[in-house]
Amino acid sequence: MNKGTIIKNISNQYEVLFDNGEIHVCVAMGKVRLDKKPLVGDHVMVETFESQYGIQKILDRKNYLTRPAIANVDQALIVMSSIEPDFSTTLVDRLIFLISLADIEPVLCVTKMDLVKENDEIYSYIEDYRKSGYRVYTTGKDFDESEIIACFENKITVLTGQSGAGKSSLLNRINPEFQLHTQKTSKALGRGKHTTRHCELFAIGNGWVADTPGFSSLDFSRVDLLELKDKILDFKIDEECRFRNCVHLDEPDCAIKKAVQDGRISSIRYQNYKDVAMLIKQGKRSY
Repeated sequence: MNKGTIIKNISNQYEVLFDNGEIHVCVAMGKVRLDKKPLVGDHVMVETFESQYGIQKILDRKNYLTRPAIANVDQALIVMSSIEPDFSTTLVDRLIFLISLADIEPVLCVTKMDLVKENDEIYSYIEDYRKSGYRVYTTGKDFDESEIIACFENKITVLTGQSGAGKSSLLNRINPEFQLHTQKTSKALGRGKHTTRHCELFAIGNGWVADTPGFSSLDFSRVDLLELKDKILDFKIDEECRFRNCVHLDEPDCAIKKAVQDGRISSIRYQNYKDVAMLIKQGKRSY
């Protein structure tokens, strides 16, 4: 059998990139479909039957998303503009929280940095995220983008962020063929867009990127606060709270609140966490 990764799904046919570099159209065998539906990003075992390739087994997933339907995502690139539209720590942090809940690494990319002044507030925000342990990339006109290109290497990435922040422009600069590829796919799918289920990974920067955003809806109505507080990178400190189920709000002897007061945890992130905790308690949805 051959091992490979599903890079495209249209209805019940799957394009699989074999480990030897070959790409073949495969079908899911009955025993696989009875277990779980194959997703783009799945690592699979494929066997050949009379010139047809059949997916025999889906290997264990480390995570998966439902929109887009994709598995084994390594990172979510949050693309945010420094200006026009203005940078929002509230939006960034809510995306970080949801991404972290999905066991995916959040990575921040701040665009249009060529349009801001040297003393602009955006620099303090960038430093705040880096100090907290998040990877942050900056881009703009005539910027060296070798670091952000390298961040895609050997990874499956989904993109999210502000509308108008320049997600498409960023990808097109990294790989000029990206726009041509996506336009061709959109045109081909347009004829049957109401009946065809489609998800695809595009090659970019020696890695793969999903063609649709993974976190288009900021919904905290079903989030468990006990689970969320354990996923936030900022809260991973050596000290322990007095109570094991401490959610770092009103409890006494809270190590997280003390670390915020000492400046070891970002006060911005903590305030945004408290706001989200209120949304969760009220069962509300955030947009």
